[in-house]
Amino acid sequence: MESYYYLGLMVFTLSYPLIRSFEHRIYFAGNLYALLPATVAMAIVFIAWDHWFTISGVWEFNPRYILGIYFLELPIEEWSFFLLVPYSCVFIYEVLKYFVKKDIFKSVSKYIIFALIPSFLVLGILHSDKMYTSVNFIFAAAMLSIHFIIFNDRHFGRFLLAYLVTLIPFMLVNGVLTGSWIDEPIVYYNNAENLGIRIGTVPIEDTVYNLSMLLFVNTVYEKIKETKTFRKAGSL
Repeated sequence: MESYYYLGLMVFTLSYPLIRSFEHRIYFAGNLYALLPATVAMAIVFIAWDHWFTISGVWEFNPRYILGIYFLELPIEEWSFFLLVPYSCVFIYEVLKYFVKKDIFKSVSKYIIFALIPSFLVLGILHSDKMYTSVNFIFAAAMLSIHFIIFNDRHFGRFLLAYLVTLIPFMLVNGVLTGSWIDEPIVYYNNAENLGIRIGTVPIEDTVYNLSMLLFVNTVYEKIKETKTFRKAGSL
């Protein structure tokens, strides 16, 4: 049964959002036209990144907890991560938009972006000897810049709230992946390529990696939705 741990964790992550996707108030399933291409676009970039880091020894996967089916040196469970986790996180994003009517970070979202971009960029450059830290932080700075160029601060406040909420399940899931509550990590990190700072068992860089991944999906997702709304308005 141990070989199903990683896959089972991904199925568990998806289970509740999938069950609630047809709930009438939000009807999250109706957003699949935007979510699917956004997820695929992100997955193309992040799977290439994942493959590069795997063959470079930045991280590796514990054969004890996976099925042993690989494609491009990545276990099938890792592929499922990039397809299932965004679904669950964007579900949280839409639920919060529905139930939290006020964009509580709207007034400060632009300042947060302006603070994060140079901070990530400087940290990435200062730690250029650590591959995960450097690439991760510089990519996050680039992703924040792209999002701001496209939307200004129109969606970032809502995204930030969702990101902070998703950190709770993220830390639980990544905690298991990095060895919390089980005998060994499912994913081993090479500490020579990161800062060595961990929240529990989770490298601090993972929180930035999660931000970049979700912001990538959110940017494409909202752009597709806005394009559809604009076309619909233009046809009236």
